Amino acid sequence: MPYKNKQDLPDSVKDNLPSHAQDVFKEAFNSAWDEYKDKDDRRGDDSREEVAFKVAWSAVKEVYHKNADGKWVKK
Repeated sequence: MPYKNKQDLPDSVKDNLPSHAQDVFKEAFNSAWDEYKDKDDRRGDDSREEVAFKVAWSAVKEVYHKNADGKWVKK
C-alpha cells in the first residue's frame, strides 16, 4: 500500500530515519509500488510490498548511511 504522508510510514522508518530520509523512503516506496504491480515485473517470489521496501531502503542508502552511533546521517 502506498503511503500518503510520512505519518503513515512504519514505526521502523519513522523512529530511525531523519525527516528528509523519510521523504526519500516514501517516494521510492510509492514509485516501486506502482512500477512492480505486475508479478512478471518482479524477480523471484517477493511480494509487491517486499520489493517496494527493498527499493525504498536502497534509495535511502544512496543518500544516507549509519554513523558509528547507529544514526542515519547524510553522506
